[in-house]
Amino acid sequence: MTTASNSTNGSEIAIIALTGRFPGAKNIDEFWENLQMGRESISFFTDEELLSSGISSTTINDPNYVKARATLENAELFDASFFGFNPREAEITDPQHRLFLECAWSAMESAGYDSQTYKGAVGVYAGAGLSSYLLNVYLNQNIINSIDPQQIVVAGDKDFLTTRVSYKLHLEGPSYTVQTACSTSLVAVHLACQSLLNGECDMALAGGVAISASRKAGYMYTEGGIVSPDGHCRAFDAKAQGAVSGEGVGIVVLKRLEDALSDHVAYRSEIPLSCNPQSIK
Repeated sequence: MTTASNSTNGSEIAIIALTGRFPGAKNIDEFWENLQMGRESISFFTDEELLSSGISSTTINDPNYVKARATLENAELFDASFFGFNPREAEITDPQHRLFLECAWSAMESAGYDSQTYKGAVGVYAGAGLSSYLLNVYLNQNIINSIDPQQIVVAGDKDFLTTRVSYKLHLEGPSYTVQTACSTSLVAVHLACQSLLNGECDMALAGGVAISASRKAGYMYTEGGIVSPDGHCRAFDAKAQGAVSGEGVGIVVLKRLEDALSDHVAYRSEIPLSCNPQSIK
């Protein structure tokens, strides 16, 4: 029987699953492979691509305009019917909300739990980037004139990121939308750990998402600013000159260590004696 080490004190947290989508990687395995191989997942755009995205020729020709960004592939895709969205509801919902919901479901599946049948309380702690998509929705008069304004707010405001996940996946733990700029996801993990240790929930999803409505757009470089002058990010390198903005979503599933071990033991105890343990993951 698996038991916690004598060195534990009850405050340990286990990461029982993680999922994510990143530029050049549709899952965690591909992301790790890119890291191992040193692949750069930054896209460089042609003038034609930028013009088609609505970037002015004046901006494109500015010598300080960097035509690069780390973009997420297929960010516009969403399995609306699977999550009970009608076409108009899916249309007005921020892609950040849509992809975070998909990843939340994937995270629960990866952890081996069914949100419909799990008996404990599952909390959700996360944050999102500025919703430029919501701004686009407000500029579309056909949508504004045909939908209840409250529906538009719920579909695009970052405040509803986590409560939507809790509602759609039938999770009954706390739902915290966290906004602390670049540290949002890490703070979300911290709050999730606190809630687990305080007994506010039995399992927690924690993470963040950032997707821009401008699918192909660069940025303006300013000397001494945070962004890179050439579209390359050289972290921990003597030649580092700045960062490159990008997109992605990541979620970890957390449990108290003693509960994670207990669940694993309970699961293994139900295996028939005739079953080959080597086949059980």
